[in-house]
Amino acid sequence: MIDYPKGIRSRIVKNINGLSMHILEAGYENNVNKPCILLLHGFPELAYSWRKILKPLSDAGYYVIAPDQRGYGYTLGWKNNYEGDISEYEISNLITDIISLAYSLDKKSIDCLVGHDFGSIVAAHAAVIRPDIFKSVVLMSAPFSGMPAIEVGNVNNEPDIHNDLKNLARPRKHYQWYYSSKAANEEMSNSKQGMKNFLRAYYHVKSGDWKYNKPFQLKGWYASELEKMPGYYIMDFSLGMAEQVNKDMPSEEEINSCYWLTNEELDYYVNVFNNTQFQGGLNWYRCMVNSKVQSNLRIYSDLKIYIPSMFIAGKKDWGIFQKPGALEKMQEIACSNMKSCELIDGAGHWVQQEKPEQVTKLLLKFLSTL
Repeated sequence: MIDYPKGIRSRIVKNINGLSMHILEAGYENNVNKPCILLLHGFPELAYSWRKILKPLSDAGYYVIAPDQRGYGYTLGWKNNYEGDISEYEISNLITDIISLAYSLDKKSIDCLVGHDFGSIVAAHAAVIRPDIFKSVVLMSAPFSGMPAIEVGNVNNEPDIHNDLKNLARPRKHYQWYYSSKAANEEMSNSKQGMKNFLRAYYHVKSGDWKYNKPFQLKGWYASELEKMPGYYIMDFSLGMAEQVNKDMPSEEEINSCYWLTNEELDYYVNVFNNTQFQGGLNWYRCMVNSKVQSNLRIYSDLKIYIPSMFIAGKKDWGIFQKPGALEKMQEIACSNMKSCELIDGAGHWVQQEKPEQVTKLLLKFLSTL
C-alpha cells in the first residue's frame, strides 16, 4: 500500500477511452458544486508529480484531479510497443483520454486545465480544440507556439538540423529524436547505473539545483545556437540519455540536501518506471516528431487559445528556450487571452515539485480572476 500525503486519494477509474486510469484526487468530498482543476504531468513524470499542490488547491475549495496518463504509472490498457501502430499516442487521442475521464467523473466541463512539460502540450491543444469543455488553461515549462500551419507553396527552407548537429566540432543530437529511437527505452530502463541513479541524475540536471542551468534566449533553430544548450537537450552524439546525465550525477551531499525530491519520493518513481519502463511515454515523442502525424493537426491552423491562460516556469529552466521564439509566439500570437507569464526564481524544470508554494499561489491568483 502506497502512503500518499494526507487528503489525497488514489483510485482506478475504468472504461476511460480503453484505459483503466489511475488518478490522484483531493477535495473529492461533496465535489459536485466545486470548481474542478485537472493536472497533466509530463515526461518522465506521473500523477505523483503533483503531490505537493493537490491538497493546497483542494484546501482552497477546488476538486483537483491528477491522472497517470496513457503510457504511464498505474494506468492500464495501453501498449508499450515500438514496432507497429502507435496511433493511440497521437495528441487527439490523449485529449480524448482527458475528456473521457472528465465525463466519467460527471464533469461536463473543467474549470482549469493545467499541464506541465509534455502535459503542457496536451493541455494547449485541448484548449484550442475544445474550449467548450476547458474553461481556462495553465501551461507550465513548455511554451505553446501555435498549431501546425497550412503552408502555401514550397516554403520548406528549414536546415537539416540533425546533420548539422552531427557535423559540429563536438558532434551532437537532439534529445526528442533520440527519444524517438528504438534504443532509447532499453538504454534508459536498463542503464549501467541503474534506474534510481539514472532518474536521480536526470531530475537533478534539469532542476534549479544544477549550477550550470543558466538559460538564455537562442537566436534561431540552427545547430550553432542549439549546441549552446546542456547535454540533456542537445546530447553528445555517441551517448544515450542515461550516459549523458550520469556525467553530472549529483554528489551524496547534493542528494541529501535535495528537499524537493527525497530518496523516499524518488523511490516512488523508481518502482513505477522499473515496472512500466519508458516506451509508452517515448511514443508521445515519436508522434510529435512525425511530420505526417503532425500534419493531421493542420485542420486547426491559425486557431488560438482564446480561453484565459497563464504560463509558469522556473527561471533556471532551459525548457522555455529550447524551441527558439516559442515563448514570444505564445504570448504575442498563440494565446490571445494570456493573463501573465510567470518565471519563478530558483526553480528549474520540475517547477511544481521544486517550488510548490509559489506555484500554488500563482494558480490561485489566476483562478481568482476567472
